[in-house]
Amino acid sequence: MLTQDTIRSLAQQLYEARKTRTPLRHFSAQFPGMTIEDGYAIQREWVKLEIADGRTIKGRKIGLTSRAMQQASQITEPDYAPLMDDMFFDTGSDIPASRFIAPRVEVELAFILDTALEGPGVTLFDVLSATRYVVPAVEIIDARIEQYDRETRVMRKVYDTISDFAANAGIVLGGRPVRVDDVDLRWVGAMLHKNGVIEETGLAAAVLNHPATGVAWLANKIAPYGEQLNAGDIVL
Repeated sequence: MLTQDTIRSLAQQLYEARKTRTPLRHFSAQFPGMTIEDGYAIQREWVKLEIADGRTIKGRKIGLTSRAMQQASQITEPDYAPLMDDMFFDTGSDIPASRFIAPRVEVELAFILDTALEGPGVTLFDVLSATRYVVPAVEIIDARIEQYDRETRVMRKVYDTISDFAANAGIVLGGRPVRVDDVDLRWVGAMLHKNGVIEETGLAAAVLNHPATGVAWLANKIAPYGEQLNAGDIVL
């Protein structure tokens, strides 16, 4: 486990890296004993710095939800991170590439909550009851901590990704809002086009067999820290 001073120092480095768009080398290489809990501790300290700047949390993202991604990251559960208010871009607007270091995109489903979800014990059915509607979204991911080390080309560890806001950098909400009882969310599919060419496809059932299961997992996961998902929150 890292010391509190080290956690604060690493959070400050991430805070500065986001502002200056300067990539950092792997924390896990500097501190081989780093743990997943250390990653979340760094993340929470970074959030404090953002809030001190006047930022607010508009929701959360859940990452590494598919079995394939978990195996690639050598973990057995998803990860999560906050969605800060300055990460949101309007549909159809120009997004300045200068905001990012090495941006990529992922297709997501966004749950907009009508009522709060407080764990432990939140179920898939609680999530469906609490959801106002679901919309498609595009997540812009970025690497304040290098995905591959600049010298060794070793891939970063999941601890690095977690501390780095789970690689989240931007969100675009779009499409028609859909109520959860109007469609079987497991069978919602997506096709990602670039210049008219399909680059990637996906099916929502790959997210823990049902995307609402991910939201329930998150509500229960953050409960021990005295946190909950609030009415109006957006959960990717």
